[in-house]
Parts: sequence; structure tokens; C-alpha cells
Amino acid sequence: MNPTLKFKDAWGYSPAPETFAVDIQAQYGLFIGGEFREGVEGKLIPSLNPATEEKLFDFTEAGSADVDGAVKAARKALPGWRRLSGMERGKYLFRIARRLQERAREFAVLETMDGGKPIKEARDIDIPEAAKHFFYYAGWADKLDFAFPGRTAKEVGVCGQIIPWNFPLLMAAWKIAPALACGNTVVLKPAETTPLTALRLAQVFQEVDLPPGVVNIVTGAGATGQALATHPGIDKLAFTGSSAVGKWLAEALAGSGKRHTLELGGKSPHIIFEDADLDQAVEGIIQGIYFNQGQVCCAGSRLFVQESVLAEVSKKLQLRLETLRIGDPLDKNTDVGAINSKQQLNTIQGYIKTGKAEGRQYHQGGTGKLPKKGFWCKPGWFEGVQASDTIAREEIFGPVLAVMSFRTAEEALKRANNTPYGLAAGIWSDKGARIFEMARRLKAGVIWCNTYNRFDASSPFGGYKESGFGREGGLQGLRAYLEEIS
Repeated sequence: MNPTLKFKDAWGYSPAPETFAVDIQAQYGLFIGGEFREGVEGKLIPSLNPATEEKLFDFTEAGSADVDGAVKAARKALPGWRRLSGMERGKYLFRIARRLQERAREFAVLETMDGGKPIKEARDIDIPEAAKHFFYYAGWADKLDFAFPGRTAKEVGVCGQIIPWNFPLLMAAWKIAPALACGNTVVLKPAETTPLTALRLAQVFQEVDLPPGVVNIVTGAGATGQALATHPGIDKLAFTGSSAVGKWLAEALAGSGKRHTLELGGKSPHIIFEDADLDQAVEGIIQGIYFNQGQVCCAGSRLFVQESVLAEVSKKLQLRLETLRIGDPLDKNTDVGAINSKQQLNTIQGYIKTGKAEGRQYHQGGTGKLPKKGFWCKPGWFEGVQASDTIAREEIFGPVLAVMSFRTAEEALKRANNTPYGLAAGIWSDKGARIFEMARRLKAGVIWCNTYNRFDASSPFGGYKESGFGREGGLQGLRAYLEEIS
């Protein structure tokens, strides 16, 4: 080895770009009644690649007339879909899952180009999990009477579903799969910055001959979502997004008789005790906040470390942070990709500026030269954070971690629960009794023990307090899409 080489140069990675070619149309319409069609008003919105700021395609902005047409198509398809036996509905879900597996590489590339996340995340997590949800709920389709013993299960009706931009295809699967398994029909509205894989999923529905109108997809911005959420023709609304919008929806739907489930924001804590495997814990923190650029509702953005090991954890965290590779999301070596949009990048940078103004020291990491174009933010963390600091209270939705210390388990518990959110939490300890006691008393919908951000289609996910209500995934995910009759 050349002695003049630096360590990081000697162990560097050669570029490994994804070479799978995908076909992206110049323009996409709305998917209503089993076919793509232009919008009534004909307005178009450009979709950008956040890593390059280049336009990928134009998509239709659905107006109120388009949303009305989609809801009517879903209502028209409802009688025929619910009359199918559970076994027949399950067959359609199985076919969708298989096509997602067969086209997995294509979907992974599209997800990365449209959203900015690293290709290895889309390839290894997003697409397989989406297929897994269709497989899982295909299995439930003919067993609904056994889901809730002593009760007869009946579909809710037409379901409006609004999903975010951080896991576009997976969020669509989370909502569409259980709804269809239960005999409902769907109108889905994807996020305005990441509609591509939802529109490509519509092609899969055509390929498997899903009956027209069973799933309809309307694209657009906030006005489109508002038109869908408040449409008198839907029977149930499922929303994943910010707590502010979730509060507005809850207020707008109050007294309407419409069922709704909300999966909202979070300020999730990690709690590391002095007896934990610190290397394992640090890796869990990295997985929990820095991958997917921290753009995860359950991101572990608050870190509480027992005082006796705070210095060691901080050192290990910074060393690990400096190994993360930032750059082209389509490079298989990339760990941290692009922020989803310029607006979100500005929000993250605003919080970093605020944290510094409040007197907290900020540390950054990451290797690799940032591209000149695109929306990029190096991963970082604040030390010496206090509970009253803005960065400790508000959801940043970016690769920024607030590090704090504690002395006793009781103090850690109180500080972790001192938030209006309650979506997720992580506990790191070698003592099983302590883990179970902390898990019992933490006010969070999902609690990971000596791991973080592990998902499975058979496990429910959802929050408490301002993180929303209702569950998605698992047996519990069926309840929102069924009327239970005694």
C-alpha cells in the first residue's frame, strides 16, 4: 500500500451507479375508473428529481370535479367488489404483490429518482415491504370473520386515503392493501412531490385486471387533498402527514359521521443506559435518524444518554457519523441521499440555525463532496440540549439529532414522555426487566428494544397524543376498514 495514501482514501469506494433503465413518461394523468385520463381543468405540476433539480415529468393537478369523478367511480365499483368472495379478492392482492416483486428493481429506481432516498433503501426496504403488505392482507381477505371473534365483519365503503412523500409506495400499500382485503374501494391521493410510484402502481392494477374503479388515484397538492378529505361521498379517511394538517382534518370531519385514522408527526426518543451495548446502540441511532435523511415520522430525533457514558457515546456517534457516504442516491454505496424538496431543506436549515442561536454546539459528519445541484443536508447532532430548546420540542424531519443526558431511569422516563407526540421510542439496555418496565411506562405507540426502525406487515404501527390515532399493519390494521356487527 502506498504510505502516502490517507486512511479514508485507502478504504474508499468506487462508484457503483444503478444501471437499470426506467421509462418515465413526459406527462401523467389521473387514474380513475381503471384508466388514465386528463384532468377537467388541465393543470399540470412538474415533479423534480431532488438530487439534481431536473424535471422528471409533469402530472395532473386534480380539481374538485376530478376528485368527485374518482369518488363516484369508487362508489360505482363498490357493490361488485364487495360481492366477490374473500378468496377472489385475495387473489387480486396476491397478483399485485407478485408484480411488485417482478418489477422491484424498476420501482426502486423510480422511488429513488422521485424522492431522493438512497437506492439501497428503496431496493432493500421500501419495495419488499410494500409487496409484503399486499401478501399479508391477501391472506386475511377470506378470514375476516375470524379477525374479531363473535362479530361479523362488513366493509366500510369508499375510503379516501392521503399519503406522504417519505415512503410513497410503502404508504400506498399500507393503506390500499387492508382496504381492498376488507371489500372497500379506494381513492388515493399521493404527495405532490412523489406521485411517480403511485402512478406506476396504477399500471400494475391494470396488469392484474383489477376491476375498474376499485382503486382510483388523484394527484395534486393541498387543495386536492382537501377536496378528497371533505368529499361527502367517502365513508372513511386515512391520512398520514403532519400533526398540523391532522388536527385540521379531525376538526373538519367532526360530526360528519365519517370514520378516520390519522398517523401524524413525532419526536421520538432513544434512551441509552450505561449497561447497553454502546456500539449496537449507536448503530441503532444511525439507522433511526440519519438513513432516509431523517425524513421519517418515527425518527429517533431525541437521544437521552445516561450521564456516565455520555462522553463515550458522543465520541462513537461522531466517529460513525463521519463514515456515512453522502451523494448520488442512485449510487449503491450512498448512505445519505437528498432532502425531498427545497421547502423541506429550508425548514431543516432553519432549525439548525435556531439550535445554534440557542447556544447549542452542532457537530456534522458524512463523507463525499456534495453535488452542486440538488437539496442536500449533511447529517449532524446537537450536544448539551435542554428540554426547553426548540430543537428538543419540535419535529425537524431531517438528519438532525438532539442529544441530552439523564442520571436515573425515572428521569429518563419523565423527559422522554415530556412531549406532545407519542409515536415511537427506543430503549437500549442489557437488563430485560428494565426494558419491559420502561416500555410499559413510555407513552408511545411503537417501542423498539435494543433495535430501531424494524417493520413487519404483521405488526401494528401508530401513535398516541398528537401523533394520531388508529393502527396500520397487522390484524389491528383491519379494524379501521371494517364495520363490526354483533
